[in-house]
Amino acid sequence: MRLLSVALMLTLLTGPAAAQMMNLMPEVKTMSPEEKEQDAIRQKAYRDSLKQIPDNKGSVDPWGNVRSDAPKAAAPAKQPRTKTGSAAQ
Repeated sequence: MRLLSVALMLTLLTGPAAAQMMNLMPEVKTMSPEEKEQDAIRQKAYRDSLKQIPDNKGSVDPWGNVRSDAPKAAAPAKQPRTKTGSAAQ
């Protein structure tokens, strides 16, 4: 009976792992010459569109026009809490 329960537990524990291992090697799809040419055209168009994006040299504050005053300086560092009362040592 003990051997049967051990075998059952091993089967139940290895089932999900086996299911994950089923599709490790998906089918390799080769591209036809026409598909390769279309892919090259798409890649060139993508690279050209990236070149058209302007470079922002300075710091940009997207919320600058919403604020009514200049940005505040960094908040001062918090002081550590101290214990008070009878539990203080």
